[in-house]
Amino acid sequence: MAASTYPYEKSLRELNEQLDGSCEFDGLAKLLYSTDASVYQTIPQAVAFPKSTRDIQRLIEFAGQNGTSLIPRGAGTSLAGQVVGKGIVVDVGKHFTRIGPVDVANRSVVVQPGVVRDELNLELANHGLMFGPETSTSNRAMIGGMVGNNSCGSNSIVFGTTRDQTLEVTGLLGDGSEVTFGPLSNEELQHKLNLESLEGQVYRKIVGLLKPQENRSLIAERFPKPSIHRRNTGYAIDALMKTSAFDESCSQPLNLSKLVVGSEGTLFFATSIKLQLHELPPRENVLLCAHFASVDQALRANVIAMKHNLYASELIDRFVLEGAARNPGQRENLEFVDGTPGAILVLSLRGDTAAEVDRQTKQISQQLIQENLGYAFPVLRGSDISRVWELRKAGLGVIGNVRGDEKPVAVIEDTAVSIEDLPGYIRDVDQLLRSKYNCQGVYYAHAGSGEIHVRPSLNLKSQSGVKKFRDIATDVAELVRKYKGSLSGEHGDGRARSEFIESMIGAECFEMLREIKNSFDPNGIFNPGKIVDAEPMDAALRFEHLPDTVELETVFDFEDTDGIQRAAEMCTGSGDCRKSALIGGTMCPSFMATRDEKHTTRARANVLRVVIADSQRLNDKSPLTHEHVRETMDLCLACKGCKSECPSNVDIGKMKAEALQAWHDRRGVPLRTRLITGVEKIGKYGAMFPAFSNFVTSNPMSGWVLKKLSGIATKRSLPKVSVVSLRQWFRDHVPHSNAGDKGTVIFFADEFTSYTESQIGIAAIELLERLGWSVEIPDHLESGRALISQGLLRRAGEIASENVKRLSPLVSDNCPVISVEPSAILTFRDEYIDLLRGEEKEAAKRLAENCLTFEEFIDRQIESKMISTDCFSTAPLAIRLHGHCHEKAIVGLVPTIRTLQLPCNHKVRLIPSGCCGMAGSFGYESEHFDVSMQIGELVLFPTIRKEADTSSIATTGTSCRHQIKDGTGKLALHPAQILRDAFIDV
Repeated sequence: MAASTYPYEKSLRELNEQLDGSCEFDGLAKLLYSTDASVYQTIPQAVAFPKSTRDIQRLIEFAGQNGTSLIPRGAGTSLAGQVVGKGIVVDVGKHFTRIGPVDVANRSVVVQPGVVRDELNLELANHGLMFGPETSTSNRAMIGGMVGNNSCGSNSIVFGTTRDQTLEVTGLLGDGSEVTFGPLSNEELQHKLNLESLEGQVYRKIVGLLKPQENRSLIAERFPKPSIHRRNTGYAIDALMKTSAFDESCSQPLNLSKLVVGSEGTLFFATSIKLQLHELPPRENVLLCAHFASVDQALRANVIAMKHNLYASELIDRFVLEGAARNPGQRENLEFVDGTPGAILVLSLRGDTAAEVDRQTKQISQQLIQENLGYAFPVLRGSDISRVWELRKAGLGVIGNVRGDEKPVAVIEDTAVSIEDLPGYIRDVDQLLRSKYNCQGVYYAHAGSGEIHVRPSLNLKSQSGVKKFRDIATDVAELVRKYKGSLSGEHGDGRARSEFIESMIGAECFEMLREIKNSFDPNGIFNPGKIVDAEPMDAALRFEHLPDTVELETVFDFEDTDGIQRAAEMCTGSGDCRKSALIGGTMCPSFMATRDEKHTTRARANVLRVVIADSQRLNDKSPLTHEHVRETMDLCLACKGCKSECPSNVDIGKMKAEALQAWHDRRGVPLRTRLITGVEKIGKYGAMFPAFSNFVTSNPMSGWVLKKLSGIATKRSLPKVSVVSLRQWFRDHVPHSNAGDKGTVIFFADEFTSYTESQIGIAAIELLERLGWSVEIPDHLESGRALISQGLLRRAGEIASENVKRLSPLVSDNCPVISVEPSAILTFRDEYIDLLRGEEKEAAKRLAENCLTFEEFIDRQIESKMISTDCFSTAPLAIRLHGHCHEKAIVGLVPTIRTLQLPCNHKVRLIPSGCCGMAGSFGYESEHFDVSMQIGELVLFPTIRKEADTSSIATTGTSCRHQIKDGTGKLALHPAQILRDAFIDV
């Protein structure tokens, strides 16, 4: 997609100089902010990052003078295209992040719009309070965005909507004047009406529209049923009517913050928001997960269940379950599923005592059984609850994890009707999709609020798919009007639904909305084209000008996604990659450190998608070498966090390696890359003269020169060569007398352990032999991990081919190949399969089934009772564990934790860290050193520094151990070393 031209570049440069924050207008910045989590894409004129209210006033002034607009944006997770437009996107997430003092007595807090909802609740929990509304994107959704959309979430039946919990907003009107909208007595309202300002004009307009009884009657007739509490139909003028300003029987004062909430940034630019808080919910918490044969049965059951005191009632259909089964990070969350249900209703119950919640679950289950609804009713507690909610929140992403161009599309996903109407309404929608459009829908989410997210599967790359997109939206709008529902329940009108508002509420009510927009924003500066004066809902789609899918020749096999372009298109834009270190997880470590959008999985996928799609039009034979690709990929650590944590499994590490190979093909291979990928040869030569090698690398003068010449950070220490290599020790050692009693294992002597940490390999082999296994180290090649990370994929493919050929005859279920270095052994289970083709690929798949980390092997033996605690010391030991990224992504940390806790008094606590920041060679590279250490400082380094000296620090990866040493000065041990030290020879 070509970037739009903008004639005010000089003015933008001047604007940037005037701001305390910044304004970016280069091609990459504009591309990254051209999309959100919707199906729309429009290149903006610039992206601004204001630091102060004065910055926003300058932006308003600039927009007025230059005939452009401002588009407020938080995390960019809007599903209806709210933050997509041609003006200046204003990102408040970088600097407007302050949380004010918590007013515990009045249960309120004032926050800036860039505060993330879950991060706010981490702070509020210290006071026994919380902000109730919880979107599925709550770990990155910002309060400003929640205000813009009137977000709700799973628990809205208890905590209401964001509108319900917003007390006051302060910000700027369309002329740049600062105002506060809060509750007003009738006397205070009269004062506002007399103001000779835009604020006074706003109040006069509102009163003028809502004072006449005929207008209020018309609004009551045309707007959704009052019983539907999820409602984002234009501006919430129906909510304003129920105040003392217009109805003497109402005690509620007029509060225009209720109008600002849900206005999608079209009326007002909020700079601070005062929120009503709640006490933390009762501690006793269970989920009743009722299983049904169909969605219809589940929705009929929902009507019954909602007569009880629920905290949430959420639907998960079979398509979400199938999508989760394809996702490595979600599979373990499916353990509660019994059989193959058509739908599951997740009912959340809370109470002060376990007996109370147990009584409720039994009552609901019995009632459903009496009505012949449901076939299984598991009740989940403890950590199982969070797993189910993770599954539910991942629904948006996992349903997008579908091969091909036809995918579930956000177009009618936000309709809300009354709970009693919901079964009939969804039956009508399902019948419409099947009979008229021959289309399958996906159904999930907020059954308890009358809002089921429905997504039809469409191909928006085709003209017929786009026509269905519009036609389905039009027909469903008619259905919603029939049920007197709301076309938007929580996701907002945006570009997708604004076109239909007039048909939903009638021309007279719609004209009121237009007048309100003009009173707040007379120059049309704020987010034009949303709610009023909308563009066609099928314009500016992501794939609108897309030529045929580009078939790029790649070294990796992208067959499972039908090519690398479609692999990038798997990204839905849901923004899961924008989590901070406070929230946890691994993806994306560079974003956690920089808080810059271009360092997210989403950004990298978007750039790849656009440059590949544009390559045909531009006759670009090598789009993977595009500068935008190189810039966004630069800080990708290839941690593989996205492979498991991204709901759509967008594997950016794989795409980065492919892009690097294309770059090398075009520009040649740099010296540093040759040195890094020559780690095996360097290790061999160094092992011949270990004392001399270590002197050269550790001596301040020679070490500095070596690092400088090779592009390695001068502040980084270099690994020392082991006094004796692993293979040399293995050849010379005498196996323990127990070796072979229980079987044989193949030990993969990776290139890192063999030459720089042979003591770890030695500890693992000694332990295995003492536990009864004979160990063999066959003649194999290096793993190729360094080659893959540096993009030398063809050479890595040759190594993969040879290793598969050499090891396959030796390996079986009874004789697996294991390694102490997860990045090496997991290459067999990940990249090797994608590097090979045909029969070699099939052989690699078979071999991968028996390639295990050291911890996996030990854990399996514990599980099968082949190892007991009897041969280990009973001495207590506190262990803090940092998980290796690849291990977390592909294996998980459960085997490592169980392995370390094999000795009965070993207590393991997991460090809640993501990537350590080293990531193979990344942390060694001079230009990446600072970011590498910044990542370590997020969680890992501070946690280790606070740990008692008597504790052991454990991690499985060589990179992690080196990073911990350089960042904290502490020595981290491999689990094999810890177990070997605890073993008691008898």
